[in-house]
Amino acid sequence: MSTFFHLKSYLNHWLDVVDEHSIHSPFFFDFYNKVVKGKTDPALFEEIEKTRERLLKNQSVISIKDLGAKSPHFKSDKRPINQVAATSLNDIDQCAFFYRMARYMESKRIVELGTSMGITSLYLSKIEGAKLFTFEGNSDLINIALTNFESLDQKNIELIEGNIDHTLPEFLQNPAKIDFALIDANHRYEPTLKYFNWLSMRMADQSVIVIDDIYYSEEMGRAWSELKKHELVYGSIDLFRCGILFFDLALNKQHFIWSN
Repeated sequence: MSTFFHLKSYLNHWLDVVDEHSIHSPFFFDFYNKVVKGKTDPALFEEIEKTRERLLKNQSVISIKDLGAKSPHFKSDKRPINQVAATSLNDIDQCAFFYRMARYMESKRIVELGTSMGITSLYLSKIEGAKLFTFEGNSDLINIALTNFESLDQKNIELIEGNIDHTLPEFLQNPAKIDFALIDANHRYEPTLKYFNWLSMRMADQSVIVIDDIYYSEEMGRAWSELKKHELVYGSIDLFRCGILFFDLALNKQHFIWSN
């Protein structure tokens, strides 16, 4: 991760941020207030957060091979679970935000690229009537995530194991439409564009793709800059931590920069 690029991007983002008073679109005004600035009852995720707490206390060592961008936090493939959890898991607010967004969009078929230890997956699985398909390539992370899913008896999650470059194209042979997709894997320019292009062919008419860590590096910033201008994208939101791409034709190519 380039610290200079990250700081420069944050400053530029902060200078361009607008609030609800500058939003004239009824859809985006409602989205801003109910999703970006909305609140979620923490009691709904109490058991998930207990699972997170256990991970943060677990000092067992696992083996993780970086399948995408190299982790800035570790020099070795041998990593303590608690340190991996502390540096790689989406925090409570971000997980709740993803949940609110997918629920607001009434998402029923959800795809997550990058399961990690399954915390974000568990949040998304709380959406009533939804089925989550989550993809992970690291075997030790897969084992931890599956244990977490089983311990919370969450039956609407299907974990697809293996390299996403191979498993995602096979999964997308099924013509069923996707309502919500979260790309939180690899964190490099070419794979991010590739995953977007694959997924975009299966997105429903009123669906979203979320790109996490859009300013993780210069190449991720470049990927985000291109994707928000993609011909299939009719609305986008830059929240700095993540970018949201909308496939709804009615949104008429609108772009917003917000804080959350």
